Amino acid sequence: MYLKGIHHVSAITANAKKNYDFYTNVLGMRLVKKSINQDDPSVYHLFYADEIGNPGTDLTFFEIPNAGRTHPGTNSISGTSLRVPNDKALEYWVDRFHKFKVNHDGITEQNGRKVIHFRDHEDQRLTLVSDEHNQGVSGGKPWKYSSASVENGIIGLGPVKLTVPDAQPTISVLTEVLSFEQVGSYPSSIQGESDILIFATGEGGTGAEVHVEERKDLPRERPGRGSVHHVAFRVENDEELEKWKQRLVEARLPNSGIVDRYYFKALYFREWNRILFELSTDGPGFATDEDVEHLGEKLALPPFFEDRREEIESKLEPLDTSNIYD
Repeated sequence: MYLKGIHHVSAITANAKKNYDFYTNVLGMRLVKKSINQDDPSVYHLFYADEIGNPGTDLTFFEIPNAGRTHPGTNSISGTSLRVPNDKALEYWVDRFHKFKVNHDGITEQNGRKVIHFRDHEDQRLTLVSDEHNQGVSGGKPWKYSSASVENGIIGLGPVKLTVPDAQPTISVLTEVLSFEQVGSYPSSIQGESDILIFATGEGGTGAEVHVEERKDLPRERPGRGSVHHVAFRVENDEELEKWKQRLVEARLPNSGIVDRYYFKALYFREWNRILFELSTDGPGFATDEDVEHLGEKLALPPFFEDRREEIESKLEPLDTSNIYD
């Protein structure tokens, strides 16, 4: 069995309105689902993705209004990347970041790819990565009503970076349990630190990589607004997810059991450095309960929460996500 690549990344925001403004109006991503944190329905769970929320394009946020600032460190998902079509697109994004006063490092190179490292308004650690030479998992398609250039738009999730105090336990889970393979490495930006190791799964490429950074000089991360909660990897269907559950049991990795998130089935576990991983099915998808043309405009509740809609809506701060069409 092989995982198909990255399914989604879920992070933390302290303010859903400001989050929605940045990821739709600045980054031009589409809000494909305005829902709730199913483990705490008093707060929003926002899903941004390509035109229809294809697996591998989805960056999500749990709203935690009282979240403090993040103190970066180890045992963390320390970087999330977003794919753009080619090198030229990065020039567009430099200009756009200047226009919107987004904190960024300009165009640099990482592992033979052109990239822009940048931060959102809550210091979420983000990277735009060019798909110019990608020969692996295909990207998605930007929404035709995006506030940013469709030609240069974000087409999905790129590599995630893990920062750990000891790389070997994490590597053992990636390779021996999840069937990733090491495909390369590149120098750390921190003088004297070990190279960052690259692991890939499935078809490989920008949509299927995990980068592992070993840092013995850092304390454990204290998460807050701007930190990442978990990364999810793609599984073909329910039958395969059951097989992955059995593999985790055999590897003596405690897991959540299969959880029905309605838009996909999920299985959660922590690797040996305590980073939360999720395995998620590709379907049924975000158009299950909404018309594709109107994704994300209204509060979407899975059927098992529908009888609590009035109570749930009364506790949520209003968030206008009605889309304006050209």
